[in-house]
Amino acid sequence: MSTALDTDVRPEDRFISAFEVNHGQALNGTNASIAQQREDAIERFSALGIPTNSLEAWKYTDISKIIDRPYALPLAPEVPSVDPSDIAPFTIDDMDAHRVVLVNGRVDPSLSDLGDLPSGVVVSSLTQAGDAHPDIVEAHYGQYADFEDEALTALNTAFVQDGAFVYVPSGTVVEKPIFFLHVTAGQEDLFLQPRHLFVVEDGAIARIVEAQHSLTDAHTFTNTVTETFVGERANLEHYLVQDEGPNASQVHTRAGQQKDDSVYSTNTVTFSGEVVRNNANIEADGSFCESNLYGLCIGKEDMHVDNHTQMNHVQPDCNSNELYKHVLNDESTAVFNGKVLVTRGSQRIDAYQQNDTIVLTHDANIYTKPELEIYADDVVCSHGATTGQVDEEGVFYLRSRGLSERRARILMLQAFCDEVLSEYKIDALRNHITEKIRQRFANYFS
Repeated sequence: MSTALDTDVRPEDRFISAFEVNHGQALNGTNASIAQQREDAIERFSALGIPTNSLEAWKYTDISKIIDRPYALPLAPEVPSVDPSDIAPFTIDDMDAHRVVLVNGRVDPSLSDLGDLPSGVVVSSLTQAGDAHPDIVEAHYGQYADFEDEALTALNTAFVQDGAFVYVPSGTVVEKPIFFLHVTAGQEDLFLQPRHLFVVEDGAIARIVEAQHSLTDAHTFTNTVTETFVGERANLEHYLVQDEGPNASQVHTRAGQQKDDSVYSTNTVTFSGEVVRNNANIEADGSFCESNLYGLCIGKEDMHVDNHTQMNHVQPDCNSNELYKHVLNDESTAVFNGKVLVTRGSQRIDAYQQNDTIVLTHDANIYTKPELEIYADDVVCSHGATTGQVDEEGVFYLRSRGLSERRARILMLQAFCDEVLSEYKIDALRNHITEKIRQRFANYFS
């Protein structure tokens, strides 16, 4: 079952109408606090409206034209049938992992293989977690992703039905990565809104890998919100691979909170998409936290990728590292807006932020805006951005050593990406991404 969004009215009114039509049914669930959040969220979305270029945060990304399409809004739990052979091309060779497959934002148990999880660890759908672990869900759901100023976060909060859930109890080490394979399927143009919640408690260690792919040529828009909690002395590595194809657009919002002595690392690589907006918001709400944000965009054709980050230091004695790189070909466009906030009293902060881009054609574009906002005086903070072309002296050097010009340029681009790829701590995943990048660069110079 799905609801068609009426194209004869404003996009905002379509969603508000769909919410009202389905009020009290699938869209409101059974949890009273979550139901109230949905009511508040749709009211806030109505006030904010869909972001336009008139907003500074959306100056270079026009999401309104992508949302203004006759999407279907799935409401019932039924999802298209997907066979193991359909997802075989999206598996990652040699990565031994606990695998969960989500089709159109819903967990498909028949395609999933969790193996033997450590005692107490929960990996399930968000719906199942709400029934089986309501105390954990209520303690963290809606606590880190703020919809007061983010219209699409408000929209997700109003319409959320399901998504992924991870809970790692205190002191537990999950040796194998937890791998979420997200696939979109079906013949309709779809508007999907999955919601994910990852809770890693005190002293726990986990690695989460997400990969997004598509089995359809239909236009899709996925509005994802992921909330993450990293407890004291905990360590979480979070990887996201975006490769849904040229007809898929998305806004992917990650909101995380860290406690004392924790380490939280996020790493995003984008290979395709019509319009992709990634929001990464991390709050180091504890002393001696380490926060790492890394991103890589390999642009082609007319894809548009916008990475917005917000690193909030609200406690003293923390450090953060941020590095985003782009390689842009054809008419592709990238946007980077990274902000580091150091609040009053948050002394002894060491924050590093850098954005580097290689532009291969005259028609490719990069808009970059690294920012620092500091209200403390005992800090070491730096930011910077570079934009240029392939180093011709480097190409000449490699050619003088016997490499062809094509091979030399591919090698130079690979070396440019390696600074980000070196942060991948899962060998099989790093090798998988490296090979995809090599193939993309080989096509650039074919």
